[in-house]
Amino acid sequence: MPAGVGDTPEIHRLVTWILIGLAVVTLISTSVMTAPYGRHTSKSWGPSLPSRWGWVLMETPAVVVFCWIYMQGQHRFETVPLILLGLWQFHYVQRTYVFPFRTRSEKRMPVFVCAMGALFQLINAYINARWISHWGSYDPQWLMDWRLWLGAGMFLAGWAINFKADAMLIALREPGESGYKIPRGWLYEYVSCPNYLGEILEWTGWAVATWSLPGLAFALYTAANIGPRARSNHRWYQATFEDYPPERKALIPFLF
Repeated sequence: MPAGVGDTPEIHRLVTWILIGLAVVTLISTSVMTAPYGRHTSKSWGPSLPSRWGWVLMETPAVVVFCWIYMQGQHRFETVPLILLGLWQFHYVQRTYVFPFRTRSEKRMPVFVCAMGALFQLINAYINARWISHWGSYDPQWLMDWRLWLGAGMFLAGWAINFKADAMLIALREPGESGYKIPRGWLYEYVSCPNYLGEILEWTGWAVATWSLPGLAFALYTAANIGPRARSNHRWYQATFEDYPPERKALIPFLF
């Protein structure tokens, strides 16, 4: 095995449980305050940088660090780990280096938010990459396992929902516009944040496909982070637009 990581199963498990603990802390904190970026931008959080570049810096560990750690694993050239690597990078290359430059927003992101996001991605990249390429075990029989293909299907369906929802939001603005409009059509008729619904479905699919504690930790953190934000966005729409459709929910059609 190439030198580079030098951990143990116990260290890896401890860090994974730390991320689960952070999911609990995040759920509590995001339920009482909304992270100050996007429509909730605030100047009271200190120095800031352009949102596009903040996003790139924040998400880059999920691409670069994940690949580096993955390549240290003894299972790095096996089929199932390579499939899982492909799913991860399929999401994060687009999300990190394409998505920010498709948006038309000129808002800024607090440096603190960028730093906290990057720290999360470092932890998350470590526990998931290390699991699928080294501490986990995916023998050739896993290619016939329902969990891999159900999880991959959920992941790709969630990615498609997330991508289309973001594209519809971006299309609401003409070049040079910076305001907000009510999104209409498709899943927006049922929920205010189908992009977040898609992302939660994605990483729940990842948890199923990997069938692992690190995968579950990421899914839980995702839901804890953007679930309350979906509610905040929903309330913002209701407060901003008098004609906002009253039948819409925040995140889950007909329920929440």
